[in-house]
Amino acid sequence: MSVPALVVLDLVGTTVQADDAVPRAFTAALAAEGVVMSTEQLRAVRGATKRLALAQLLAGHADVDTRVERAYARFRAELLSAYTVESVAPVPGAAALMAQCRAAGVKVALNTGFDRALTAHLLTLLGWRDSVDAVVCGDDVAAGRPAPYLIFHAMEATGVIDVRAVANVGDTALDLGAGAHAGVRWNIGVWSGAHDRATLAAGPHTHLCASVADVPAILGLG
Repeated sequence: MSVPALVVLDLVGTTVQADDAVPRAFTAALAAEGVVMSTEQLRAVRGATKRLALAQLLAGHADVDTRVERAYARFRAELLSAYTVESVAPVPGAAALMAQCRAAGVKVALNTGFDRALTAHLLTLLGWRDSVDAVVCGDDVAAGRPAPYLIFHAMEATGVIDVRAVANVGDTALDLGAGAHAGVRWNIGVWSGAHDRATLAAGPHTHLCASVADVPAILGLG
């Protein structure tokens, strides 16, 4: 097998340039609940399904379910405001990777810890609605990363049945954990986003590289 049948790509930090919008949204949502988190605490949940990340960060507080829903609504509002045509940009090489995959007959799926509505907003800004074969969101699965279900749903949506024919690409330790649990053949970490090379190297992976621009060569598409 020279190339994969399916490439599963994370969004922010992997194919979409990461700025401080997500940490700022988390910080604002938690601050409204009187909770302050360190940069390290917030970095640890990057890549997770966002509602579940807030539940983890608010664990132990009174009336936690209500507070999580309130914090999540604020988190979404902050990001919807932050993500505009001017503020959102693809990682250099992301669009080329998608085009190379599809030209080679390789399916492309995006997966993310964002919910469907927020993801649709982001894809509209990027003009990517017709650039991929499937999009799987945090609210599509019972458990987010490091559970493998986002990847499995991407396989289901694209008709790929063999995990050994799947490549997973992400910028967080949780992305790589999901790839390992799914049993994919290519589990690629990119240090263009939330986690640095050392953090990614400490987790399960088959390859590490600077960004998605390096992925075609890894997959034999270059």
